[in-house]
Parts: sequence; C-alpha cells; structure tokens
Amino acid sequence: YLMRNHLGTYECKLCLTLHTNEANYLAHTQGKKHQQGLARRAHMEKLRAEKQQQQDWKKPAPTAHGALQQQPKIKIGRPAYQVFKSRDNETQQRCLSFELSYPEIEANLQPRHRFMSAFEQKVEQPPDRRYQYLLFAAEPYETV
Repeated sequence: YLMRNHLGTYECKLCLTLHTNEANYLAHTQGKKHQQGLARRAHMEKLRAEKQQQQDWKKPAPTAHGALQQQPKIKIGRPAYQVFKSRDNETQQRCLSFELSYPEIEANLQPRHRFMSAFEQKVEQPPDRRYQYLLFAAEPYETV
C-alpha cells in the first residue's frame, strides 16, 4: 500500500495517510489505524470470495444446444474425417471439401464450425502467419 508521490512524501493507499519518510510509514504500518484497515480489507475480500463461490455453484454451464448441463461430459476422442481436394470445372478454382462423421452426438445437435486465424490459435506454430484454420466441434467429441 506504499506509494511515493511527486512531492517525495510517502502515502498509504489503504488508510489514505501521508508520511514524511519511510521510517514514519513503517511505524504507521504497526499502528492501530493501519491494522484495522488490513482487517477490514481481509474481511471484505473473504465475503467477496464467498459470494463469488456461491454464484459459481448456482450458475450452470450451457451446452452447445443451449440446454442446461448437469455434469461435465467426457470427451470420447476425435471424429472420423476426410478432406477432399478438387477443382471447379468452370472457374478452375481449387476447393476443399470436409466430410466428418459424428455417430454418437444427440439427434437434435448440429456440429459447429469456426474459422480461426493463425494469431488466435495456440496449439501449434504455423509456418506462415497468413494461415487460417477451420475448426469443427460437436459434443462429446474433441474439436478438430
């Protein structure tokens, strides 16, 4: 809580008191006002932590389809997938087709996809920062 201001005096940010030198500040830290301030702050942080913990217990985590999740689901591995390279007959542009198999997902659950830049992902170091990644996800499978 010690801070030296532009005038060269020391300030206790907890108690909002000014001290002419460091020795005076150290004596202040042993005093009644500072000790009560420390106790008050510790009590407030304890209450804040308990409140946060209660909120975390009450707040259920949503699943991919928006329903409330009771228990965390276990990942069962990667889905089977294939990547096909082809060319458009008219424009001669190259294209990629992805075929993924999710046999064990729920009937009303649709797999999600997302494009991710090389700057966002943290799994591997791409050789070129212009790379883009396409991610597919569906519970209970791992994301590919």
